[in-house]
Amino acid sequence: MDLVTAFAGEARRRSDELVATQLPAIRQAGALIAEAVRAGGVIHAYGTGHSEAAALEVAGRAGGLIPTNRLALRDPVVLGGAAPGDFDPLAERDPSTAHAVLALHAIEPADVFVIASNSGGNGSTVEMARLVKQRSLPLIAITSMAHTSDIISRHPSGERLFELADVVIDNLAPYGDAVLDTEHGPVCGISSITSALAVQLMVAEAIGLLIAAGTIPPTYLSANIPGGDARNNALQERYAGRIRTGAL
Repeated sequence: MDLVTAFAGEARRRSDELVATQLPAIRQAGALIAEAVRAGGVIHAYGTGHSEAAALEVAGRAGGLIPTNRLALRDPVVLGGAAPGDFDPLAERDPSTAHAVLALHAIEPADVFVIASNSGGNGSTVEMARLVKQRSLPLIAITSMAHTSDIISRHPSGERLFELADVVIDNLAPYGDAVLDTEHGPVCGISSITSALAVQLMVAEAIGLLIAAGTIPPTYLSANIPGGDARNNALQERYAGRIRTGAL
């Protein structure tokens, strides 16, 4: 088996299927984001493990929206002054992690949340979703329905991410994420690719709606082109103290 060709085919097929089947949910998500931007809100993104890549795709991305804020498992260390040795490698499974992370961010009534989780069942993910809904804020979930439908949640409530969200986008990854079968087991995870595509599609929808409504969308230029930093910094000032991007 030529694994390269096989995976390229799977990536194309699942990307096409995502557009064909998830577009209604993606458009709903884009509408929520556009509404938040028009109201002066911020889009908060949370993901753990490899789903953190989807949160990075939301927040601080060239061509993406400036009023975006990334929440991360490391925030209690990076932002909260906790000792690095206190970081638990299994923190994503602990519901209390969500409380520690969210407490470090400014959340306002016009905001919206995007939570990405392939499994949708880890304790911090479900607890973050519960905290969002306790605040009556819109919640967009990006998850694998094939995977999450076949697990038992690690959260004490037994709930999974999709059961708490206002909009659910299925990233179409299979149970276990890997899409190619070999004699040594399944290989090549797909969720990062399809989740990133879903994020860019909902951002495209949001920006299109803003433009159609006569609103200039506050978007990032690449920091690696002339004038990018100056433009981005000026627009970021509108959301001072409310947004954080980057890999840390």
